[in-house]
Amino acid sequence: MGFVTLAPRGSRGMPTHTAAVVYGDAVSTISGDGANPNPFPPGDIDGRTDLSQGTLGTEKAPVWKVLSWGMWDWGTQPFQTVITTFVFSVYLTSSSFGEYETLSVYLALATGIAGLFIALLAPVLGQGSDRSGKRMFNLRWQTWLLAGLSASLWFVKPDPAFLVLGLVLLGVGNIVAEIANVNYYSAIDQVSTPKSVGKVSGLGWGMGYIGGIAILLVIVAIRGVDFDADDVRFAMLLCGGWTAIFTIPIFIALKDKPNPQKLEPLNPKQAYGALFASLKRIYRSSPNTIRFLIASALFRDGLAGVFTFGAVLAAGTFGFSFGDIIIFGIVANVSAGVSTMIFGLIDDRIGPKKVIMISLVALVVLGAAIFVLHGGGKPVFWVCGLAMTLFVGPAQSASRSFLARIIPAGKAGEIFGLYATTGRAVSFLAPIAFGGAILLGKLFVDGNAQYFGILGIVLVLLIGLVAMFGVKEKGHAFD
Repeated sequence: MGFVTLAPRGSRGMPTHTAAVVYGDAVSTISGDGANPNPFPPGDIDGRTDLSQGTLGTEKAPVWKVLSWGMWDWGTQPFQTVITTFVFSVYLTSSSFGEYETLSVYLALATGIAGLFIALLAPVLGQGSDRSGKRMFNLRWQTWLLAGLSASLWFVKPDPAFLVLGLVLLGVGNIVAEIANVNYYSAIDQVSTPKSVGKVSGLGWGMGYIGGIAILLVIVAIRGVDFDADDVRFAMLLCGGWTAIFTIPIFIALKDKPNPQKLEPLNPKQAYGALFASLKRIYRSSPNTIRFLIASALFRDGLAGVFTFGAVLAAGTFGFSFGDIIIFGIVANVSAGVSTMIFGLIDDRIGPKKVIMISLVALVVLGAAIFVLHGGGKPVFWVCGLAMTLFVGPAQSASRSFLARIIPAGKAGEIFGLYATTGRAVSFLAPIAFGGAILLGKLFVDGNAQYFGILGIVLVLLIGLVAMFGVKEKGHAFD
């Protein structure tokens, strides 16, 4: 099915309409004046295309298939929880590799470079999956590569000579994880309907958080909470094995669907040309979708900042030890997983925009509270920090379900690729805001001004919140 535009209609009894159907670069115009009893593509009723359904299915998927889809979130969560947030990044910025502030800059630089590659590659590779019909095939090899990269972090020994290796492997892992997410997000059309997409999306995010809890508990059970370098490196092997094993169900349950269009692959120049043509079409027909992509890019960068700098803030401002951070990570994933599943049910009732707005307002208030009450020590971060985790997952999940509801058939990979690209295009904001706020704080206080960094994250979230006010939940249409 292509993009469909319906001109104004006459009375219900005597419809007069013109439909322009776009398949790639080909445009055909079909007129209906009663002479042709069925001038519209299959699935249209009375000349009307249900664009609110987008790429989603109409039949409820079996529970086992939905759970198998969610197991991919469970299986790949170690990269986000253990490697990116709570363990490896902290290890890589420890004294074993050099001076803390310098290492933090290197880590931010590596993350930024990876983000640039993601921004360039995500939409084109997603488009390639759409054209080839090999979405699950691509997801499979990307998942295996991510598992291998996770395990390969074992080679990063606690020595400055291994810093570059660690940064490169971490950066490449981020690229692969984000590209794989494009294909995984696109596969939601095989397990959800317009009435269940919020619940299914929330289930996936929730299973991811619970998977993060499980892997942390396994690591603690085997190695304890007082980590040394050998414990960190062992955890990387465990993360690789975890991803390889627990992502198997999705590849058993979901298969690539036949692609009747059999489109030829595009070279890079053609792919980017088609990408910009799609952006123009989307903007002309549905500027509201473009507004959502921009707004979500802003607040998703703020959400990423909460995770990226949360552990750093806990250690530097509130005196958390490595063991404290691991325990906090376990509790945080429990609260985030449960709240995300609950909000997924609410999403289907009140709509994803309201879930996003509620979550962002709460995060802005709680972030400001951490700044104001920072002198209260660990209890402040335990209470306010955990409260923030209740709203990060719901905002992420509702953002995914918002977009999934309005993607036209055959465009899931491309649109979710744009989703990834817009997010990465502004991925420098949260790091710059965090660091800039700290530098600004040094002008006003003596000593540790790290707690000013939370204001930078709050600012990014607030900008995203304001941008969401201009997004309409209804009225999307891809022409």
